[in-house]
Amino acid sequence: MAEAIARDLGHHAASAGTHPPRSGGIAKNAIEVLEEIGVETSDLHPKSVDSVHSEDYDMIISMGCGVSCPSLPIDEDWGLEDPLGGEKEVYRKTRDTIQILVSKLVESNTDA
Repeated sequence: MAEAIARDLGHHAASAGTHPPRSGGIAKNAIEVLEEIGVETSDLHPKSVDSVHSEDYDMIISMGCGVSCPSLPIDEDWGLEDPLGGEKEVYRKTRDTIQILVSKLVESNTDA
């Protein structure tokens, strides 16, 4: 969801996980709650953190979920609970929190 939200706000962004789903798809509830607010989801697909090259990004943010990524320099950890398997309302809450946090990043970068 963070990748789609950041891109919707005009940023180059990518997301990746330590255990991307083998099914190759994004969680149905994640897609639905993003589309509820008009965020484009057609280009989203699971990726592994092993495919991330930190030099390609200004900042790497961990969503939290108790994950450690020793090969990546984490600039910030947002400490979010993984909504995977939760009801749609859990996804909405996570989506809304991500929107707020991404917007704050945008604000702090324009203030600098």
